[in-house]
Amino acid sequence: MFQPQKPGGNRNNRRPLINMYWMYAIIVLCLFGLYYFQDNSTVKEVDWTDFEKAATAGEFEKITVFSANGIAEGFLTEQGAKAQHMHRSDISDADCKLKANIPSNDKVQDKIDAWNAVLAQQGKPEIAVTYDKGSDLMRIFYYFGPIVLIALFMYFMSKRMSGGSGGAGGIFNVGKSRAKVFDKNNGPDVTFKDVAGLAEAKVEIEEIVEFLKNPQRYTELGAKIPKGALLVGPPGTGKTLLAKAVAGEANVPFLSMSGSDFVEMFVGVGAARVRDLFKQAKEKAPCIVFIDEIDAVGRARGKNPSMGGNDERENTLNQMLTEMDGFGSNNGVIILAATNRADMLDKALLRPGRFDRQIFVDLPELSDRVEIFNVHLRNIKCNAGLNVEQLARQTQGFSGADIANVCNEAALIAARNNKKEVDWDDFMAAIDRIVGGLEKRSRVITDEEKFAIATHEAGHATVTWMTQYGNPLVKVTIVPRGRALGAAWYAPEARQIIPKQALLDTMCGMLAGRAAEEVFLGQVGTGASDDLEKTTKIARSLVMVYGMSEKLPNLNYNDSTGQDYGFTRPYSEDTARTIDEEVTRIVNEQYERAKEIIRVHASQHNKIRDMLVEREVIFHDDVELILGPRKWKSRTDEIIELTKRDEAKRKEKQDVKDRLEKAQPVTPEEVKEEPEDDDPGTPPPFTH
Repeated sequence: MFQPQKPGGNRNNRRPLINMYWMYAIIVLCLFGLYYFQDNSTVKEVDWTDFEKAATAGEFEKITVFSANGIAEGFLTEQGAKAQHMHRSDISDADCKLKANIPSNDKVQDKIDAWNAVLAQQGKPEIAVTYDKGSDLMRIFYYFGPIVLIALFMYFMSKRMSGGSGGAGGIFNVGKSRAKVFDKNNGPDVTFKDVAGLAEAKVEIEEIVEFLKNPQRYTELGAKIPKGALLVGPPGTGKTLLAKAVAGEANVPFLSMSGSDFVEMFVGVGAARVRDLFKQAKEKAPCIVFIDEIDAVGRARGKNPSMGGNDERENTLNQMLTEMDGFGSNNGVIILAATNRADMLDKALLRPGRFDRQIFVDLPELSDRVEIFNVHLRNIKCNAGLNVEQLARQTQGFSGADIANVCNEAALIAARNNKKEVDWDDFMAAIDRIVGGLEKRSRVITDEEKFAIATHEAGHATVTWMTQYGNPLVKVTIVPRGRALGAAWYAPEARQIIPKQALLDTMCGMLAGRAAEEVFLGQVGTGASDDLEKTTKIARSLVMVYGMSEKLPNLNYNDSTGQDYGFTRPYSEDTARTIDEEVTRIVNEQYERAKEIIRVHASQHNKIRDMLVEREVIFHDDVELILGPRKWKSRTDEIIELTKRDEAKRKEKQDVKDRLEKAQPVTPEEVKEEPEDDDPGTPPPFTH
């Protein structure tokens, strides 16, 4: 979107008074001038005696005297050109000239008068004479003009390559920092009010901004502001947006740069740009420096030394460490950085004195998601009865970027269906679209494949419903979406600590699809490849990371930092064989367990399968009607029931509204508003 420049905006964006296009225009004009004004005549240089003989013989039509140069040029007639043997068929006779040096400028007119007197006695026409005083400047330009133009061209080219004549940097300016500078006149339009949620992160960030605005409030107590703050969190949670809000709120210069801007093909460029960046920051202090994706240059040094390291990247990191906390003083310079791979950063970069604090920007909770929805729904024309809190319940585990995508996708779906407003169904379709992919009803599926897919998905639904830690079911579908031919969507309960039985129940539910195929179809297909991949990863993590294996208890072979083991394994061949045996045993036990549950509830499974074949999509209520209420109630089950109750109330209110518009009688009890329920907690997301 085009945005007009603010008054008093960035002065660096102004175009220079002289740029290379002017030089190109001058050179082109000079070339045209040389082409059109060049002298194409044939000139023969003779001495003064021969020139005088030609004049007295009547061979000249006219003579031009150049007083400044002391030269006379005589334009020959046709007979004169033949007499001087200069007649050619490819040029006119008027272009033939004789050229001679004048003995004396004072007596040249007397000589010409004498020649005309002789010509008059012979009955020949007089010679016309013109004087061209000329100038030394034109003569100098004629001889030295091309050299001057070439010199100017080389000068402006060097200035352009060094970034001094409107260029954006070049080979002579490769060591300069590429940081974008924002101040109170040209800062971004984002403020803390535009950052929904992230309450804890904003408190720490606002403290930094407040220190820059009112430093006496802290220095009077002897407090020192942290030199650096590292924003850490999953992708899409708003780390860069938070940094933009800092730039919009602070009344100090804000230098923004990406970690990849330090990396260049030339040796030593990264360190030079780090030095130049901090030089600019010190000149503008107090100021804030923001480095996005700092993991591009801040990875741990010395990793995998046998393969050879990227010395240029390590030199850049060393220079950054020196600038952040070396002998030099950086008073008034605060460093902000963002990354979603904090485990890959060098330990020296994270020590106190450099990045003093790490600010975790985590996935938003229920209240945060409500705020984020309200921000993104400002410019969307929504139905007046849209329940934003209920939308937040349906998007557990979504980041801020995911929620923005949901709102935009819902608006696109509503426009595609020619609706005047975006309603609840559009948002549900948008969530399905983002989580599962686009519906592909045009994909040709035979009846046999449809029956097998329904059997597979019904197996997932049945086993998950009958296990203690199985995720609550939201819906089951056999409509192809994306790469999946069918899917069972769950609302996993948010847990901070996951017990071993929860991992086993999750594996059992994932293997239930293939188990149902084997039990009811007598053969298995390739549709369970994704389930098998996830199951194997959980089983391997259970053995190698969480130490929950019977033969290898309380052992962790995982290197979370990626710096300790490299390409070597921290266990022997016998231990590797034991790990494989344990992973295989755990997977096989859960597979047999899934088959046993399916055999016990075979009739209910078949009812779910037949309903899927008939309707293609079934929901939580349909499964509950067949399998009965879940034995183990979770917090997520309560949220699902509350969501269903809210949806029923919404439909009831809409029915009352429709009846009122149609002038149908409505009882007072139906019109009465019911009190809203308290916040039930974290809502369920959709996962496969």
